[in-house]
Amino acid sequence: MKNSRRLLECVPNFSEGSNMNIINQITAQIESVDGVQLLNVDPGKATNRTVVTFVGEPEDVVEAAFRAVKKAAELIDMTTHKGEHPRMGATDVLPLVPVSGITLEEAAAMARDLAKRIADELSIPTYCYEAAAQKPERQNLATVRSGEYEALPNKLVDPAWAPDFGAACYTEQAARSGATIVGARDFLVAVNFNLNTTSTRRANAVAFDVREKGRTLDKGEWKLNADGLWIRIEGGKKSGEKINVPGLLKGCKAIGWYIEEYAVAQVSMNITNVSQTSLYQAFEAVSASAMQRGMRVTGTEIVGLVPLKVLTDSGRYFLHKQERSTGVSDAELIRIASHSMGLSDLGEFNAGEKVIEYLIEDKEVKKLVDMTCKGFAEETASESPAPGGGSIAAYMGALGAALGAMVANLSSHKAGWDSQWRNFSDYADNGVALMQRLLVLVDEDTASFNKIMDAFSLPKSNDTEKAIRTAAIQAATLYATQIPLETMKVSAEIFPLLSAMAQHGNPNSVSDAGVGALATRSAILGAYLNVKINAAGLKDRAVAEEILTQAGQIAQQACSNENEIIEIVNSKI
Repeated sequence: MKNSRRLLECVPNFSEGSNMNIINQITAQIESVDGVQLLNVDPGKATNRTVVTFVGEPEDVVEAAFRAVKKAAELIDMTTHKGEHPRMGATDVLPLVPVSGITLEEAAAMARDLAKRIADELSIPTYCYEAAAQKPERQNLATVRSGEYEALPNKLVDPAWAPDFGAACYTEQAARSGATIVGARDFLVAVNFNLNTTSTRRANAVAFDVREKGRTLDKGEWKLNADGLWIRIEGGKKSGEKINVPGLLKGCKAIGWYIEEYAVAQVSMNITNVSQTSLYQAFEAVSASAMQRGMRVTGTEIVGLVPLKVLTDSGRYFLHKQERSTGVSDAELIRIASHSMGLSDLGEFNAGEKVIEYLIEDKEVKKLVDMTCKGFAEETASESPAPGGGSIAAYMGALGAALGAMVANLSSHKAGWDSQWRNFSDYADNGVALMQRLLVLVDEDTASFNKIMDAFSLPKSNDTEKAIRTAAIQAATLYATQIPLETMKVSAEIFPLLSAMAQHGNPNSVSDAGVGALATRSAILGAYLNVKINAAGLKDRAVAEEILTQAGQIAQQACSNENEIIEIVNSKI
């Protein structure tokens, strides 16, 4: 069972920047796909180009992208298009960006399939770039787009530049729609680092130090000083011999500029490959370069949206620098990242407005795990049959994991145990991960019960409806049996953590490890009861017996594990 949502972002660029009627018709196609959320529409009149950002489940995003390309081809005539930004088609570039639960390789495969569909169904020639490129020379977008739309008649018939998909000829459709470049890339993080200077030249010097491209210097005018910085030679003269000095950070573009509104100079950076360079690595590199040049970074400004992982990874990095446990909540990791990099330097940083996963949460869906303890208890006590024992079992498991993480954190921070901090931090990380998986199951168990109720409410006025209803009931019942089984499996993973904490953790918290064991065993036995009652409704008895056998073994082992941990706890009290 997956514990995180699969999310794919798409950032298509359409060659229309002023006619909002056309732009709105295109974005309406995106919004017509259920499960897709339109995050941003950014038209530019001078460039005659609109950048659109939307996100959702991968398959839904791909469908929305196709519909948008189709509508753009109907509405935008490239034979009359003028604009300052490089472009090759009505839908110029169409990158798919993995956010969570999907790899770049998977996104690249989807991009190639999408490019083929666009060519096959819409007769638009397509090229693939970045991770989706089918030829090494086509990885770079600028290379693929060279010559732009005007070069397309010759490009399409050149064997070296035949499209990856579609006819290698300049058709009437190709003339009107141009070509579309489809790709997959890592998430691009746009960020500005604020400096305690107003000098654009000094900000540029830092930018050149860190960006991958680096700088080009004349050997007769520049030399390296003792600090490893390139400085002008006093009285030096141009020699004509150029030196390319690459920067420190892979996958980064940067430039220095002055922002009059804030009266500060900034290093403005695009991190084009977060798997090569993380936000915290960029921050550290810019800070080090600024310090060497007599400046310092006063804060960081995130432009646009970022995946949650960008901030939580940064929080973990700064906690590790302090030799402190990283087994804490996402909210705490974001808080550490914000304070460490000065995300609120120019204005209050609100993760709810910057993190993609938070923006696309369905705020209207009532989650049990978002309730107060009192509210959850009162909801359970009400006359509604859900939440019931299955959700309570998952929540008890989450509390067992939380107690294990707590003991690990207290052990990591215990005076005199500094040499063991990383070991206990790893334990705490594991505990928090298990807790989060079980919290998902709290709501999932209630949702599975509701699926059964929905199935029972289906019509049954004829044989066909009866058959559909029966099949739906059986599918929902199987799912409602698998969810508590999953609760048992995940909860069983908590015992090694609790055992280690009882034996080697902070002795002042050994009783907490014991309570964690009691909660975990109760979670497993409680979920077992739900497995049994739901399995009784399965007509496929072979499947039911297989599930019951698994569940019985887990329950038996849980009682043994609990006894062992309680013995350790009692021996130390």
